[in-house]
Formats: sequence, structure tokens, C-alpha cells
Amino acid sequence: MTSKPAPSASRLSHSQRIQQVLEAEIFSGALPPGARLDEVELAARFQVSRTPVREALRHLASAGLVQVRSRQPAQVVELPAHKLVEMFQVMAELEGLCARLAARRITPAQIAALNALHQALVALADTDRVDDFYEVNRRFHELIYEAAQNEFLAEQTRALRNRVGAYRRLVTHRSSRRAGTLDEHAQVLRCIVAGDEEGAAAAMRDHVNLLGEKLLDFIALFPRMAPAPASRPGRVALAP
Repeated sequence: MTSKPAPSASRLSHSQRIQQVLEAEIFSGALPPGARLDEVELAARFQVSRTPVREALRHLASAGLVQVRSRQPAQVVELPAHKLVEMFQVMAELEGLCARLAARRITPAQIAALNALHQALVALADTDRVDDFYEVNRRFHELIYEAAQNEFLAEQTRALRNRVGAYRRLVTHRSSRRAGTLDEHAQVLRCIVAGDEEGAAAAMRDHVNLLGEKLLDFIALFPRMAPAPASRPGRVALAP
């Protein structure tokens, strides 16, 4: 099953383009949890009126990425500890199901690609290229979603992963977490290649489910590891 191609940039409205830029900045951590999104500042940045900015923020709010507040600037959603626990529990089950189906349906080409991504992570783990590690890690998980060959499942898993993406990115800054990722991915990969559906699902759940001590460590580290405020972005001209 193939997904529909994304609309070309020329066919997107101003609000859609603004939404895409802000989504990318939220997912990358350039706009960290709690970041302020002022309509006037965004309108000046994108060189548009406040109407498309307001529409873009509404769409981001409906996706759970932004909180729109009465008479105050919108802000990137901050997730409380209990909410993170709940979301990681659900995500662990969704990604476990992806791994289970991938063990049954993955193609030889996808196995080769998954092995290549794992080796790329091994090469990056002991470097200071944390953002590169995070991106390759994201692609590793994305390939498993694709290998499951269930488009609806992939969409739901990806949507939830995006909502906690900024928090997962912060965990990646821990060298011990990167080392743990390698071991956990290796186990997931072995089970998928062997066609071990139950083993793949269990290994992926264990990898994703940041509960107990791991989650407490994660939450405790978050305030100290929050990205420094980015410099004010330059203006973005949107084509008519």
C-alpha cells in the first residue's frame, strides 16, 4: 500500500507552509516544549498577515503539538510526567505491534536497509554527533513501521512518536542511553530477521517503554538538558 504524495510547495497555502515549518522546528527541538509562539512575531517572520498564522496554530493545536491560550501567545505543549508515562505505554504497544508485523512481512531489501541503519548508529554512538544519531534512530524506527505494511498503524505510531519527539531527542544526549539503544536495536533486529514475531514485539516494547527508573531519570534530566533558546529565526518569504 502506498501513501499519497505530499502536495508540492507551490500548491500549499500560506497556513500549510507555516504549519510545516513550525512542525519541523518542534520535532527537531528548535522549538522546545514551552516555547512561546506569538502571532505578531510569526506574521513578521513569515511576512504574512496574522490570519494564516492563526490557522496554522489551530492545526498544530489539533495535532496536540501546540496549546492555544486565550489572550496569551500560543506555546509548544509541555507534557507532565504522568502524561509522558501514559504516552510511552501506548507507544510501546504500537511500536511492538509494528515490530511483530515486520517480523512477518519484512522484505530482504528492507532487512539490508535496517542492518545498514544499525551499523550507522554503531558508528555514531561514541561521537558528539547526537543530532545525526537521533535522525538515524528515527529512520530505523520508520523503516520498521514501513516493513509492518500497515499504513494506518504506521500513521498512528508516527503521530504519537512526533508528539513526544522533543523529549526523546533530549534522552539521546545521554551517552548511556545511546549505548542502550544499540543493544536494544540489535535484539529487535535479530528477532525480525529470524521471523520471531513474539520476540520482536517484546524487544521493541522493552526498548520504547521508558518506565520506572528510566523514566524518572529522563524527567529529572529534562530541565538541565532543555535546548538553549535558539536565536530568533530570520524572515521566511512564502511564495504566493
